[in-house]
Amino acid sequence: MDIIVRSASEEDLSSLLGLYGELNPDDAPLPQQSADGIWASICKQQGRTVLVAEVSGVVVGTADCMILPNLTRGGRAILFVENVVVAGSIQRQGIGQRLMQAAVHLGEAAGCYKAQLLAADDEYVHTFYEACGFKPAAQGFRRYLRQEEASATVA
Repeated sequence: MDIIVRSASEEDLSSLLGLYGELNPDDAPLPQQSADGIWASICKQQGRTVLVAEVSGVVVGTADCMILPNLTRGGRAILFVENVVVAGSIQRQGIGQRLMQAAVHLGEAAGCYKAQLLAADDEYVHTFYEACGFKPAAQGFRRYLRQEEASATVA
C-alpha cells in the first residue's frame, strides 16, 4: 500500500471533517460556514500543520501538529500533536505510524526538544503510541470548559 503523508489543503476539509466525525462521533457536525472560518484561522497559525495521509488519492488519516515556542530548554520549542485519527475501515495498516513519523519529523526539523500528546484512556491507543516511540512519562490533566469559560477574555 502506497501511503502519502502531506500537509492538508483547503480541498481536504470535507475529508478532515469526516475523520473527525469518526474520532468524536457524539459531536454535532460543524456547519460548513463555521468549518470554513475555523480552517482559515488554522491555516494562518504560525507553527501549525495539519497532516493528512492518503491512500490511492483518498484521505484516510490525519494528525494536527502545533510547534509552540518555548522559553525553557534553551529556547527549544515543543511539538504538540492532537486529533490523530485513521479511518476505521483502514486501521492497522501502518497509516497511523506514518502520520506519527511525519509529525515527529516536523518537530525535529523545527528543533523541538520533545513531542507531546494526550491519549484516550484506551489500552490499544497507548500501545499504538508506545510502538511509535512515545513513552507514558507524565500524568496528564484536562479540564473541559463550558462555553462561557471558553469565550471569556483574558485580561
